[in-house]
Amino acid sequence: MTSLLCLAVALAAGLLFTRIVKPVGLPNVTAYLVAGLLIGPSVLNIVTEEIAAGFDVIVTLALGFIAFSIGVEFKFSHLKEIGGKVFVITLFQAVSAVAFVFVTLLLFGFDLPIVFTLSAIATATAPAATLLVIRQYKAHGPVTDTLLPVVALDDAIGLVIFSVFMSVSKSIAGGEGINVWHMILEPLREIGLSIVAGTVLGLILTLCMKFFKSRANRLSLMVAAVVAGVALAEKFDLSSLLVCMLIGAFFINLREDSEYIIEGCDRWTPPLFLLFFVVSGADLDLSILPSVGLIGVLYIVARSIGKYSGAAAGAAIVKSEPNVRKYLGFTLLPQAGVAIGMAQIAAAELPSELGAQIRAVVLCATIVYEIIGPVLTKISLTMAGEIPKREKKRKAGESNT
Repeated sequence: MTSLLCLAVALAAGLLFTRIVKPVGLPNVTAYLVAGLLIGPSVLNIVTEEIAAGFDVIVTLALGFIAFSIGVEFKFSHLKEIGGKVFVITLFQAVSAVAFVFVTLLLFGFDLPIVFTLSAIATATAPAATLLVIRQYKAHGPVTDTLLPVVALDDAIGLVIFSVFMSVSKSIAGGEGINVWHMILEPLREIGLSIVAGTVLGLILTLCMKFFKSRANRLSLMVAAVVAGVALAEKFDLSSLLVCMLIGAFFINLREDSEYIIEGCDRWTPPLFLLFFVVSGADLDLSILPSVGLIGVLYIVARSIGKYSGAAAGAAIVKSEPNVRKYLGFTLLPQAGVAIGMAQIAAAELPSELGAQIRAVVLCATIVYEIIGPVLTKISLTMAGEIPKREKKRKAGESNT
């Protein structure tokens, strides 16, 4: 098949599977991932590995728009109320995930470079699946309001922890001295320049909106800003998630009519997000599952316990609502693009046998987390009472038709 025909098949497969999973109440994200897995190289091979690799631009752009969508949830008036609480919860859940994975793998006697690296990767949380579940079910409430900024800040904290731990892993594996640049200065450079780039682009986008009035032109401006953010991130080794998130955050706070303008973007992005998850599903390689073994199981279990207990502890310390303490941790389990990127770096910079094992564990965890994670997010938000009753009734009515 040609690449364009594969894109059409991917769109059709994603839509078809949303109809298939609807009777059992699974989120659309899970349907997209399963559809991609089935048409990808691991099963039917309709979308071959070579063609899937050519869709990287779609994945990159989709992550940019996902980060932008999270950024527009960052209203300064709201952050004044929960800003400190969110930082504490984010820090606790990240550090707890690191601690649980580190101690567990260390007790079972795995090599220190693997222990350090996988512990750092455990911090990463995938914002894409979380955002789509929230949008699909129109979730709203304390858990949702806390979840979005936590997922966004998690990227920055995870980046710092990974840079430090990766430097330690390389020094242990190669017998080198610890490199202060890679441990501290490099992550600070990346985060700092990402903040500058996102701020500048957000201000430019806000200013340009004054000269364009039609919905089509304003949509084009938003797309141009996000694409520019992704491009600058790739060019200068910045975090595209942080850059695009800040574009959205500044835009939503600097224009009074920003919510009306953003509605146009929300109408344009669903097909892009659908393709992102179908392509992500096609990239999942089932052949690595048998090679993972005990370390994969330990990583998944320890990270899950760490994320949940850390979020609960952080929420308890800042005296968040009971539902936040009970359910937030379950919504932080999905793991995908950022974690895979970290694993690729580890595979390139560590000895081949260690890098291959780390990459296999992370890919296996991605398969598990991306299939189960959205379901747990939906269940948690439902138990917290944050999926509107009218939405649940409408979904039930559609399932019966």
